[in-house]
Amino acid sequence: MGRYDKPILVFQTDFTYAEGAVSSMYGVVKCVDRELEIFDGTHYIPRYDVWSASYRLYQSLPFWPEGTIYVSVVDPGVGTPRRACMAKTASGHIVVTPDNGALTHLARYMGITEVREIDEAVNRNPNTRGTSVFHGRDLFGYAAARLASGLISWEEVGPAYPVDEVVCLPMAEPALEDGLLTGIVDIIDPNFGNAWTNIPISLFERAGLSYGDRLHLILEHGDEVVLDTELPLCHTFGEVEAGELLAYTNELMNVSFTMNQASIVERYGIGFGGDWRVAFEKASETSI
Repeated sequence: MGRYDKPILVFQTDFTYAEGAVSSMYGVVKCVDRELEIFDGTHYIPRYDVWSASYRLYQSLPFWPEGTIYVSVVDPGVGTPRRACMAKTASGHIVVTPDNGALTHLARYMGITEVREIDEAVNRNPNTRGTSVFHGRDLFGYAAARLASGLISWEEVGPAYPVDEVVCLPMAEPALEDGLLTGIVDIIDPNFGNAWTNIPISLFERAGLSYGDRLHLILEHGDEVVLDTELPLCHTFGEVEAGELLAYTNELMNVSFTMNQASIVERYGIGFGGDWRVAFEKASETSI
């Protein structure tokens, strides 16, 4: 098997680059097989944030070639009885991850066809068996490298278990009822401060809304109304002045809301997840 016949490895973690964890994971891969290609997804997932790990897989994995092995290590339960797994998606990708909710978005939006628990007796680095706190290096990275290099087959990863046993975090479905579109803030853009919902633009189209329409937006966190305002649905940020609010279609074809050249997240203290509920409807023509 030549270099370019082997699967690409992509890594995402919450480790940052502040110390040597990422480097040591890559070193383990190269010790298994010098030919394996390694790329970064991100190493700035918020600490212990399994929801963000799940979303970032959904955001980026579909754009990698079929057969890519994506190693995702956000593992607050490292060393506990949570399963370490490899999952095949309907798109033909493989995800190596703790089965702790990190597969939630892929299971919902792409589909998981098979999942196997990694057999630590075979696929754990034998040189580091005295520690149980760095499975990213000692188990996930090592096992992924063995699979990518062809040293083990898919069946030799470990025993299969039912796909319906994959751990999934609670997630509200987007909905349209009587002209009201509802969903959640699924994630925030940490750099530009945009709020991304899980409501697809196709649902807005079903509601009879189109670009240029003004929307009434209500954002709630628990029992608190965080934002109650109007804003236009735009193709681009440049359709409003700097600092003004707008809604737009993000790169995953879901509607998001933000401020042009400013952070709506910082301005209003917006978070994300199942308890950040959002609702849109067409603004009343008589409203100011």
